[in-house]
Amino acid sequence: MLKNIFRVVLVTCSSREEAEKISKILVEERLAACVNVVSTVKSFFWWEGKIDEAEEHLLIIKTSVEKMEKLIERVKELHSYSVPEIISLPILEGNKDYLKWVEESLK
Repeated sequence: MLKNIFRVVLVTCSSREEAEKISKILVEERLAACVNVVSTVKSFFWWEGKIDEAEEHLLIIKTSVEKMEKLIERVKELHSYSVPEIISLPILEGNKDYLKWVEESLK
């Protein structure tokens, strides 16, 4: 079991361009060790009192709990949505070599 210091963060974006822009900035600023962009996910959700749907691009961000507050702040600054999805999930187990690389990449 890990010390609960790593996170996977999910963020949906309205376009591939927005997804790539946010991804590159998060990695450049060392708020993320790695970001995967999953193209075209179909989302259904409640918005402004009715069910809406959108084709979005999903970011899968690897980071640390220490970087979360700044990462959330930065995504909100860069994102086109007024209420962007930013969900953090703890990494409880994983390849220790990979997680060491994540840790080193955030320094």
